[in-house]
Amino acid sequence: MLIQLTYPKRRKSKHLGLISLLSLLLITGFQLSFKRGNTAKEVSKTVFPVMGEASSGELSLLTYNVAGLPQIISSAETDRAISIQEIGRQMNKFDLVNAQEDFNYNRQLYAKNTHPYRTESMGGVPFGDGLSTLSKYPILETERIAWEDCSGSDCLTPKGFSYHRVQLAKEVFIDVYNVHATAQDNPSAVRARRKNLLQLAEYIKEKSAGEAILIMGDFNAHYAFSEDNLHDFQKETAVQDSWVMVQNKGIHPALLPDFKAIHALQVTEKCESIDKIYFRDSEKLRFSPSSYKIEHKLFSNAEGKPLSDHCAISLKMTWSLN
Repeated sequence: MLIQLTYPKRRKSKHLGLISLLSLLLITGFQLSFKRGNTAKEVSKTVFPVMGEASSGELSLLTYNVAGLPQIISSAETDRAISIQEIGRQMNKFDLVNAQEDFNYNRQLYAKNTHPYRTESMGGVPFGDGLSTLSKYPILETERIAWEDCSGSDCLTPKGFSYHRVQLAKEVFIDVYNVHATAQDNPSAVRARRKNLLQLAEYIKEKSAGEAILIMGDFNAHYAFSEDNLHDFQKETAVQDSWVMVQNKGIHPALLPDFKAIHALQVTEKCESIDKIYFRDSEKLRFSPSSYKIEHKLFSNAEGKPLSDHCAISLKMTWSLN
């Protein structure tokens, strides 16, 4: 879901089904609301191969909101089941992937995907958080944390962020976060989103103190929007924005009093996206980003239509031990 985004109107024949589905979600969401803020922890039971020693390596990263809401309420133009299966296949090209809105089509996302390590889906709307991580490297531990604050339809699922401990080589580990913040720009949503980032920053300071980290996801926030607190989030967590570093010469966008977000599918390498990739070095490990790309072509169908209502964002980087 996006900030200040107007989608084409859907056909009237879908309105009745939409109302019925939203009513069901409201009832179920109310029943589940007492669970918000809980932490769900998953420790992998997979038998991992012995990792070889390495002092450096390369990583290809991808973050992608796959628009996995049920077809009847999805704002993506293409068939969701077919598109998401193709998304999963194209994700094979990347070492580490964070997906958001992986709700009702997780089976299709994983059908032709070959990543050996993938998080288990919590389920569709309204039970899942829509966060999935796919990796060529062992995922040793996973925690899912729901936002303590939400707004509107974002309260219908346990939306939040996830934490993963990933092993790159023998004795080389990084902490990876998958994020989907509150959408929209009404006062309630803005307050919730600001609190989302404060909650995430506090968790990172406690969980990942002194660790090298990657944060990839849909932040629904902009540096240029004065009501968002991305600058504060960066300061609190000491992370660096890959787009700012690689594409914008290290310069953050200036605050704009009359800021209005563009459609997420219209972003290019030259403009800020709500989908972001952050990283932070540690005393032991250092990241060096080299190539930031909006993957328009890779995630479009044969007719050139995008497979989601967001753009997929990739980043190539090297890592090395100090």
